[in-house]
Amino acid sequence: MNLLQYHIIAFFLGYLLDLIIGDPYSFPHPIRWIGSLISRLDHAFMDDPPKGSAPRFCMGLLTTGIVVSLTLVLTGAVMFTCYWIHPLLGCCMETILTCYCLAAKSLRTESMKVYEKLEHGTLEEARCAVSMIVGRDTKALTSEGVARATVETIAENTSDGIIAPLFYIALGGPVAGMTYKAINTLDSMIGYKNDRYRNFGTCAARADDVANFLPARLSALFMIAACVFGGKDFSAKNAARIFRRDRYNHKSPNSAQTESVMAGALGLQLAGPASYFGKKVDKPTIGDEERGIHRKDIIRACRLMYLTESLVVLVILLVLLGVCVEA
Repeated sequence: MNLLQYHIIAFFLGYLLDLIIGDPYSFPHPIRWIGSLISRLDHAFMDDPPKGSAPRFCMGLLTTGIVVSLTLVLTGAVMFTCYWIHPLLGCCMETILTCYCLAAKSLRTESMKVYEKLEHGTLEEARCAVSMIVGRDTKALTSEGVARATVETIAENTSDGIIAPLFYIALGGPVAGMTYKAINTLDSMIGYKNDRYRNFGTCAARADDVANFLPARLSALFMIAACVFGGKDFSAKNAARIFRRDRYNHKSPNSAQTESVMAGALGLQLAGPASYFGKKVDKPTIGDEERGIHRKDIIRACRLMYLTESLVVLVILLVLLGVCVEA
């Protein structure tokens, strides 16, 4: 067997492993290590930051460079060593790292915690559950606001946490996948425009915009296609219409790509004004409010997420197998 064949096997097994076990919280996790490194650099540079935007930008550039470079080099070293010892060891390590790059099972698990609190718990418990998966303030959210925030994060993370990693892993294995996750984690931790991270987080935010530019659009197109296989819960036609109209209704060039598809597919209105770090942020709405949002839309959003992932995996495997046959 050649390396491409091992790569195809590891890609598929990593996908299955994520579906079955997700991220075991008690096991060492490289993404958490990346987050810990970012946090340490954040405290080192920003607990007593210099005055002026230029020094802060340079420190953010250095932080981004350190995190991305270390992730790329260390992952590359691990993969090279494992395949050098034995291809089967390399395939096993590639399977594990592929699983670690994906977040489908974890995203569904955390989203369903919100659903269960809305269904059987209190509003306060639901707010607490949704605060674990969104960056906005949640203390004043209504039950509809909690459901809407959950559906939005499922839509956005279908791209960021699932399809984009699959895209990069298919192209460059776990080295590319982990490097992407480092960029995405940087953006999620320091890519804000508040008083602390303005200028310091600019480089991380721009790197994430570039890394997600193509995957976000591919994710949206695959999500529209997945609606066809989802039955009466989803409208592919409306998803395509809202995507064309509202895919740029966000400050990020990428976030509204899949949110617009999700809004159209479910017939909901997403986004709109939200509070971040105690400050209200006016954001345009995405989609038409054909009906009120319901907690069961969380289940529907998760189902569309899984349908989209399955379709992407199938296409990637067919392409990789085609390349393997040609080679």
